[in-house]
Amino acid sequence: MTEKELKDLIYKGEKIDVEFKKSENELSKNVYESVCSFNNRNGGHLFLGVIDETKEINGVNPNKIDKIIKDFTTAINNGNKINPPMYLTPEVYDMNGKKIVYIRIPEGTQLRRLNGRIWDRTHEGDIDITENAELVYKMYARKQSTFFVNKVYPNLGLEFLDSELIQKAKKMAISRVDSHAWTNMNEEEILRSSGLILTDPDTGREGITLAAILLFGKDNTIMSVLPQYKTDAIYRVKNIDRYDDREVIITNLIDSYRKLMEFGKKHLNDSFVLDGDQSISARDKILREIISNILAHRDYSNAYTAQFVIEKDKIFTKNSNLPHGHGELQLNKFEPFPKNPPISKIFREIGYADELGSGMRNTNKYTKLYSGGTPVFIEGNIFEIVIPMDNVAQIQIGPEETNKETNKETNKETSKETSKETNKEIYYKILDILEMRPDIAVKEIAGILNISVGGVRYHINKMKKAGIVAHIGSTKKGKWIIFK
Repeated sequence: MTEKELKDLIYKGEKIDVEFKKSENELSKNVYESVCSFNNRNGGHLFLGVIDETKEINGVNPNKIDKIIKDFTTAINNGNKINPPMYLTPEVYDMNGKKIVYIRIPEGTQLRRLNGRIWDRTHEGDIDITENAELVYKMYARKQSTFFVNKVYPNLGLEFLDSELIQKAKKMAISRVDSHAWTNMNEEEILRSSGLILTDPDTGREGITLAAILLFGKDNTIMSVLPQYKTDAIYRVKNIDRYDDREVIITNLIDSYRKLMEFGKKHLNDSFVLDGDQSISARDKILREIISNILAHRDYSNAYTAQFVIEKDKIFTKNSNLPHGHGELQLNKFEPFPKNPPISKIFREIGYADELGSGMRNTNKYTKLYSGGTPVFIEGNIFEIVIPMDNVAQIQIGPEETNKETNKETNKETSKETSKETNKEIYYKILDILEMRPDIAVKEIAGILNISVGGVRYHINKMKKAGIVAHIGSTKKGKWIIFK
C-alpha cells in the first residue's frame, strides 16, 4: 500500500471497511473487536495512530511501537482469545512526521469469535451479534465454502431431474462455443463437471444438489425440496393498487428465465439503439441482466418471494440476499463476489449471463441508452435494482384492464355467465373461495357462483397456467394452494 493510498483512505474517514484507533502508547481496548468484525465481513483497513472523530494523524509513540505490534500479533495468534487464530503482519509508515501502524485484515473463509463472542461489521461500526440467531445464521451461510445451493440430496436420483431440459441446456452451450466441453458428455457427466453432483460431507453419500434441482428439476421435485420458491412478475401501470397483469413462476430456473423475459418483452417498448455501430435491443439487454441476477444470485435459504415489477416510471427487482455490505452500490467501487457459483456457471455456459461483475456495468450502460436514466443497486438483506423508465413504458404493450375482462367470450360454456358478470369479477370470486375453502370441489364453486362447472374449470386452468393456484392430492381429498 502506497503512502498516497493510505492518505486517501484516512481522508475519506471511517466506514464499513476502515477503522481508526488512537493507540498512542498502547493498543485500544476494542481493537480486536474491529479485527474480528472485518474478518467476519468483507475485510478492512485498520489504522493505529489516527483519531476517529477528526481523522487527525496523532501517531503512535515510536518507543512503544515494537511492544504494541508484539502484543497485537501475540493476541491474534492466541486461540483462547481469537478462534480460529489469525496471522497478520502490521506495517509501520511515516506520515506527516509521525508513525502510524497499518494492518490489512482479509475477509475470512470461516466464522471467527473473540472471547467466545461473534462480531460483525456495519456502517455504524462493530456489533456483537452472538445473541441474534438470524444474523449468526446469515454469517454462517456467507462463510460456508459449499454454499446453500450445494446441499446434497442422496435419496434423489437423476430421474427427479428433467432429462429434456439438460439436453436443451447442452444444445444451448454447444451452439455458443465450438468444441464445447459438454459436446461428448452425457447428462451425468455434465452435472458432475458443473459441480451439481456432490458428496454429502455429513453422511459421505453422493447425490444431486439443490442447485441441480433448481436448474433442471421437475416442478414437483422443486416444490418438494423448496416449497417457498417462486418468482412474482407484476405489470402495474393502470391498476396501481393491485396489478394489470401478473404471473407467478414456480418452475425451473432455465424456464423461469424464459418466462420472465417473455413477460418483460410483452409489456415494454422495444426501441432499438446504436451500441457503437451496431443496432441492438437495449430493452432485451437490460432484461437479461436483471432477470439473471434475481435467479442466479438469490439467497434460496430465505422464503422471501423474488419480484420483477414493471411500473409506469420504472422497473424494479427485489430478491433475498446474503449481503457483503449495506446501502447503494457505486459502480466505480463495486467489488463482485460469488453468490451461487454452480447456478452462475450454468447461466454463463448457456448464455444467460456473463462473467461475475459484468451485470452491473451492462445494466448501467444499456439503461442510459434505453431511457437516459441511471440504475440504482441497493445491497442489503433484500437486494434491489431500480431501472428508471422516464415514460418508456407508457405505451401499453400488454393486456388492458386485465386482458379486457379476460376475453370478450371465454368459451361456449361461460358466454352466458360473462353477460351477467365480467370474467374479472368471476376470477377474483373464485380466488377468494379457494382461499377460504382450500378443500372445496369445483362443483361446489359452480353452485356458489351460479355458473357452469366448465366455466369454473376454465378460470382455474388459467390460474394454474399463470402459477397462481395449484392443486395437491386426490380430486376428493386434495387441497388448493394459492401463491400470492
